Amino acid sequence: MTTDPTIRLGVIGLGNIAQQHIQHIQSGLVPGCRVAAVCSRNPHPLAAELGVPHFGDYRELVDAGVCDAVLIATPTFAHLDSGCYSLAAGLHVLMEKPLGLSLAEGGQLLAARAPGQVFALMLNQRTDPLFVRMRDIVQSGELGTLVRCSWTMTHWFRPEVYFQVSDWRATWRGEGGGLLVNQCIHNLDIFQWLVGMPERLRAFCQFGKYHDIEVEDEATAYLEFTGGASGVFVGSTGEAPGCNRLEIVGDRGSLLFDGTRLQRTHNTPGTAEYSRGTRDMFGMPETRTEDITPDRSINQHAAVLANFCAAITRGEPLIADAAEGLDSLALANAMLLSTWDDASVSLPLDSTRYQRALDQRIQASSLRQRADIEANIDMSQSYR
Repeated sequence: MTTDPTIRLGVIGLGNIAQQHIQHIQSGLVPGCRVAAVCSRNPHPLAAELGVPHFGDYRELVDAGVCDAVLIATPTFAHLDSGCYSLAAGLHVLMEKPLGLSLAEGGQLLAARAPGQVFALMLNQRTDPLFVRMRDIVQSGELGTLVRCSWTMTHWFRPEVYFQVSDWRATWRGEGGGLLVNQCIHNLDIFQWLVGMPERLRAFCQFGKYHDIEVEDEATAYLEFTGGASGVFVGSTGEAPGCNRLEIVGDRGSLLFDGTRLQRTHNTPGTAEYSRGTRDMFGMPETRTEDITPDRSINQHAAVLANFCAAITRGEPLIADAAEGLDSLALANAMLLSTWDDASVSLPLDSTRYQRALDQRIQASSLRQRADIEANIDMSQSYR
């Protein structure tokens, strides 16, 4: 913890999401934090607007001694080097998702953290009151034994221009994948946060099915959990308008989120007890369904930033320690490996085995030539 109540934050990377984080800080949504320096490969007018120094290299920013902490919002392929360098210098680090290109990179980053360093990940959907409510219900045991879970998240439509204006996005070399490690990394994190990690999965990914890209833009996975529960995860960036439907089914009840409303159903008695005891051949337990949708009006990104600063100054527990980014990466990596090997993959994932398979694809991959297109950007439409 620091004795200075105001965290001097360096922002490494000045793309769309970084600029949004800076707006949150400047508008007072992140108390106890100020932007002290920025870094991007090319000069950026934000530095002059903020009245802070601009650095063209993250090492120069870190070495300047003007920051207590850094927010790393670079393309994914730069997370490992900039993260390790910042941690080695003793700075606190908040990393944009995903933690790295792979589970192995995530492990290297965590190994670079020293005792007392705050190292967090921008898993902002963990602050969504709806998912928090779902997690509280699941962990209370109210639903009974987990029977089935499924998430169809095809509400991540991205047009071709989204990829054309970036040289790194949707390449093995720049991002380590596509749909699973970019858009759906949040959903994979929430999925395992709610129901835990499976012990085995079989996945089928489609590469460049809807877009002129080399990585996956559609994925379907079947998951098997300890205890016999099953799960299905479906994601896509090629469907419009797409679907967002999350179900968690237990023996004594279920939760259904249809993308807008959250419903809870109670079974009386539990399904297994009723099935064993009834003499009604077409009978069913008594069920009661209620709408339990909470107020979701929260600025998720600002909440994670504020929590990061509070963890540094007051020792507040992190919403998402960087280590918690490993499980979603493991799921994404396992789904890709299952597709490449055309076989089931057991978890915990063999990160070395996956890294070998990814490295082969990175060697054959290159960053693309950015298209000279004036794209319309409305970041509020990015979050689904």
